[in-house]
Amino acid sequence: MTTSYDFDFLVGRWNVHHRKALDFLNPEAAGWQEFDSVTEGGTHFGGAAHFDENAMPDYSGLTLRLFDQETKEWSLYWADSRCGKLYPPVKGRFGDDGTGEFFGDDSHEGKPVRVRFRWSDISGSTARWEQAFSADDGRTWATNWIMEFARETTTGR
Repeated sequence: MTTSYDFDFLVGRWNVHHRKALDFLNPEAAGWQEFDSVTEGGTHFGGAAHFDENAMPDYSGLTLRLFDQETKEWSLYWADSRCGKLYPPVKGRFGDDGTGEFFGDDSHEGKPVRVRFRWSDISGSTARWEQAFSADDGRTWATNWIMEFARETTTGR
């Protein structure tokens, strides 16, 4: 069941391993790029808003997540330092199995695409995020970006 606390797991600092397709519409054709980053997030509005920044090697990205109290649905917005543009949101919720799916419409290289974000494998120390695009209105999906999150741990002296 979706609540305004769904993204509380993402609070804090995380090490992230990325696997990002070189061609978002045909990931297997061009291969994949892999790299690591650090993301730090926090909640606002009593949990009904979540904001994080992901410091990647060549740019930074941020996500704003807002919980609509009326519809009980999350809206997720992405922006990055390369263009300073806020992309159209994906909207959705978490299911009883703890997996969150969020869908929206956008374009990629001038072509309209359906976008899906999926959060899964969420625990106190790990999480997985996937992005997929569909060029045929959701009949088929090409997963083109995967992020594996591991909570950063600090060691005392």
